[in-house]
Amino acid sequence: MSKELWKPGNMLYPVPVVMVSCKRENEKPNIITIAWAGTICSDPAMVSISVRKERHSYDIIKETGEFVINLVTDKLTYATDYCGVKSGKDVDKFKEMNLHALDGVNVSVPNIAESPLSIECKVKDIIPLGSHDMFIAEVAGVLVDNAYMDETGKFNLNSTGLVAYSHGEYFALGEKLGKFGYSVKKK
Repeated sequence: MSKELWKPGNMLYPVPVVMVSCKRENEKPNIITIAWAGTICSDPAMVSISVRKERHSYDIIKETGEFVINLVTDKLTYATDYCGVKSGKDVDKFKEMNLHALDGVNVSVPNIAESPLSIECKVKDIIPLGSHDMFIAEVAGVLVDNAYMDETGKFNLNSTGLVAYSHGEYFALGEKLGKFGYSVKKK
């Protein structure tokens, strides 16, 4: 077996790709595509997103202290890519991608109606890291699309067509390989 050493780089793939909505008072809402988002604590529920300082959404999130993480499905991939390459300074991404802003419940930021799951967040800390700053946020609420609820009240997240980002490409999540604890389950 042989491996080649490369210079340090971010090669931790795949990662979730999400559309983060944000909004200043009396301004149109904006969407930024983020591939550096993650869970950082379960109690209290906390997440992080990393954003470049020069991005239009950076100042909005920093000033308001709020954002919404909207999960991406295969049907939202084109809009996700568009929202990652166009600036909210120049275009209304909700309008251009025919997305609908739904009022937040626990934040003053809208969620994206077409997303199956939206995580409302309140910033607790900002950590400068270099090219990006990490926004550490507490989850204020989670909104789920009733279309993915079954008769027992279970939310079927894995049937929504979730998308991952890997090395510059988008991929639909596929075949289930196991579930947590299956490797040690008694037969």
